[in-house]
Amino acid sequence: MSLLSDLRSLTAKQRSAVVASYLGWTLDAFDFFIMVFVLKHIATEFNTDVKSAAFAITLTLAMRPVGALLFGLAADRFGRRPTLMADVLLYSVLEFVSGFAPSLTVLLVLRALYGIAMGGEWGVGASLTMETIPPKTRGIISGVLQAGYPTGYLLASVVFGLLFDHIGWRGMFMIGALPALLIFYIRRHVDESPAFVARQHLKSRPSVLTVVRREFGLLIYAVLLMTAFNFFSHGTQDLYPTFLEVQHEFSTQTVSLIAIVYNIGAIIGGLGFGALSEKIGRRKAIIIASALALPVIPLWAYSSTPVLLAVGAFLMQVAVQGAWGVIPVHLNELSPDEIRGTFPGVAYQLGNLLASVNATFQAGLAESNNNNYAFALALVAGVVAVVVIVLTALGKEARGVVFGTNAGEQPAK
Repeated sequence: MSLLSDLRSLTAKQRSAVVASYLGWTLDAFDFFIMVFVLKHIATEFNTDVKSAAFAITLTLAMRPVGALLFGLAADRFGRRPTLMADVLLYSVLEFVSGFAPSLTVLLVLRALYGIAMGGEWGVGASLTMETIPPKTRGIISGVLQAGYPTGYLLASVVFGLLFDHIGWRGMFMIGALPALLIFYIRRHVDESPAFVARQHLKSRPSVLTVVRREFGLLIYAVLLMTAFNFFSHGTQDLYPTFLEVQHEFSTQTVSLIAIVYNIGAIIGGLGFGALSEKIGRRKAIIIASALALPVIPLWAYSSTPVLLAVGAFLMQVAVQGAWGVIPVHLNELSPDEIRGTFPGVAYQLGNLLASVNATFQAGLAESNNNNYAFALALVAGVVAVVVIVLTALGKEARGVVFGTNAGEQPAK
């Protein structure tokens, strides 16, 4: 009940910031995951293999740090709100244009540019929200924000199941322009982050490079942690539809239904462990969720029927996205105040860069083992779950830290 009362205590403006950031990440993920459902069909149209088409995912992930840096710097200088609006517009336009790609090369270029826009959304949206809401609600709101990722995957699953046979992969990308409508909501209902507004009155502010030098050890740790986390999520999600299509030869509708089931699990996991982290701590919640993934691997990767695979995938994503549900609040609380618009997003997306080889690696590993995607999925999931647990245990946390209190900063008189 306390949790519900905490959420009800949010003001209308605070709720609007949460809604805008949640929808921004949901729709960004929706645009990204359209690609994972149509890899086989893109490869067929352009007379290539799935591994070559999957390179588009690698490029998208690899370019996300560029977007995190550019949009993060803009957010720290011009504000979270206008930067978020510009980012949403850019990724929507690039998604739409992807549907017109005349060749695989052009599509790869467009997906790389899309990666820049995708890389900017998470950090800007998370900082806007975390700086706006009361500290006692950060855990559950962190889960809400991160639940936007599997919600976007869920939407892509539904659209794929309902419309793909009628509109093809190009039509799927064109639908991805709809997130641009979110800009009107942000413009009308969302205020600038109070912490950002307060910082504009400081007499002197250190440069980004000064803060990075001061917190270089923290940045390296955060990047390593997010590398493991990104292998954890992408290693259990990106090629799972392909695994179902190629290794099990399931129909479009069956793949869509299984994806819907495991994304419901992901949403439950993110919300549940995000809220739990407010009670037991960020690191304990992450470790428990990650450990739960290990015994699920055989059911998730080696079952033979759609029902058992759906159950395994549901439980796997409860665990994976349960751990992820803590990340928005954990990274924002660890972040230096001066660069909160930049630090979480850059750490997250540099981890994405280092993990961007995952789709190509898993596809190549599967194809070299007679299309044994189960082996490739299980290997990555098992190893990375252990790495996430170890890195999290070695780190620190700053649960409940008050934003906007860096030492040495003097308000302008």
